[in-house]
Amino acid sequence: MNRHSLHQGDSPAVLIVGAGPAGLTLAIDLARRGVPCHIVEATEHRAVNPRCNTTSARSMEIFRRLGLADEIRQAGLPKDYPTSIQYRTTLVGEEIFRIDLPSAGDVLAGAGKESWPTPEPQHRVSQLYLEPALERHASSLPGLTIERGTRLVELRQHEDHVEAAVDSGGTTRTLRCAYVVGCDGAHSTVRRQLGIRYEGVDALQNFVSTFVRSPELGRLAARDRAWTYWTYGRRIASLIAIDGGDLWLNHVAFPPDHDTGQEDPEQLLRESVGAPVEHDVLGVVRWTGRRLVAQKYGTGRVFLAGDAAHIWIPVGGFGMNAGIQDAATLGWMLAAVHHGWAPPDLLDAYELERKPVGEQFAGAVGSAARSSFADFSPDIHLPGPEGERARAEFAGRLADTEPDRYSPDGFSFGYHYADSPLVIGGEDQAVITMGAYQERAQPGFRLPHAWLDDGRSVLDLLGPEFTLLRTDPGADVRPWTDAARERAIPLTVVDLPGHWSDRYPTALLLVRPDQHVAWMGDADAVPERLLHTATGRVAAHQQ
Repeated sequence: MNRHSLHQGDSPAVLIVGAGPAGLTLAIDLARRGVPCHIVEATEHRAVNPRCNTTSARSMEIFRRLGLADEIRQAGLPKDYPTSIQYRTTLVGEEIFRIDLPSAGDVLAGAGKESWPTPEPQHRVSQLYLEPALERHASSLPGLTIERGTRLVELRQHEDHVEAAVDSGGTTRTLRCAYVVGCDGAHSTVRRQLGIRYEGVDALQNFVSTFVRSPELGRLAARDRAWTYWTYGRRIASLIAIDGGDLWLNHVAFPPDHDTGQEDPEQLLRESVGAPVEHDVLGVVRWTGRRLVAQKYGTGRVFLAGDAAHIWIPVGGFGMNAGIQDAATLGWMLAAVHHGWAPPDLLDAYELERKPVGEQFAGAVGSAARSSFADFSPDIHLPGPEGERARAEFAGRLADTEPDRYSPDGFSFGYHYADSPLVIGGEDQAVITMGAYQERAQPGFRLPHAWLDDGRSVLDLLGPEFTLLRTDPGADVRPWTDAARERAIPLTVVDLPGHWSDRYPTALLLVRPDQHVAWMGDADAVPERLLHTATGRVAAHQQ
């Protein structure tokens, strides 16, 4: 898709380099907030091979706020297809362990919703289907333009703007913009232009990923359907259902020093399945799983998000989803500065908030990868009691290491900005883990979800910018509305129907545009100081 509505001399407020999930999410968020933005994408067409195949619960909450969740949940696997995980010797071999998870249809029907920690559980949808949905929506928004087949050549920063030289079919032109965001992946031109390097572990595992079309494979899987089948032949592999029918992705892992160029994808598929199957190879990618985080998340008026800022081994799809979280954080900050109700210094908080999250995610994902790809006993393939014992022992290990990886609520609801200069009252926190989170509001954390009597989530009550959530109807909010009006800070006041003192323990909660709690307290607070801090006018530690 090409949308060329910009001409030389035009000035988008924000130039986004890269039309992947992070870039598109950021553009949609900015456009909805009234910030003109332009995306340039070097490729004419999207990648053929599937990449990330999971959209996390937190990403789905962000898409819910952007009006996209229902459309995305309709994409991917058929509604009745289970999203379960099976661990087998081979696809046609013995079952070792399983994690049963609901289908998209179950989620849409609200089965068990009263116990959900979110209004939007995670969704198994390949990036093959997610990106087109995001791009269709982005293309419909005023003030947002997308230009494919255009690559960034050079950035020149000035005190009050950035000049970006871009090339389209051999023609170079210069775009002048207020800010640039590099969402252009692991080989980011923006990051290289800034001279920022990755830090971390450059090689954890090597992989061969083969994308195939195979009706026969679909028929074999239909005997006991799952979204992912982990298999333990010569190498550990994961066989992933892309469309619930003929399309499959076979990831096979190797040590970081293994030469995967010598590996035959056809043989690897036979080893995963445990038998030959008729198939057509649609694509093969040989790649390395890493654990890297950029030294900085930006310089001056230029920022990094998504894989341009962090890459790690895709154990659970956390890289893409962390990029979507980056976009949700940076989006409201850029909009606040653009509209003048926050100073440019607000943008310094982006790196202070997101880089620690990226570093902690990288550590947790690396630990999960070591567990998932740890050696296993070949005895699991033996017949009779000896094989049964080996599989039972292995199942015990999997029961300990795997459930949090496939329901990573800690990564969705436990990440936080408690140390941010924009957060008041944040406390020291334990390192973020995949499974740990609290369903109790805390400064810096995403506001916990609760269902209202009318079927909405508390998250649905929040306004587009700052929200003052009142749990005590007697609390006087006029000082807040007066202070916000005097400073031109958009503030929505919402009364919480119902009573959840265990979840929302104070009379008032100030919630940011990205749904994270900026402050919690009682009616005797001083709104002027709190709003100054939450919008970057003065740091919390200076009060």
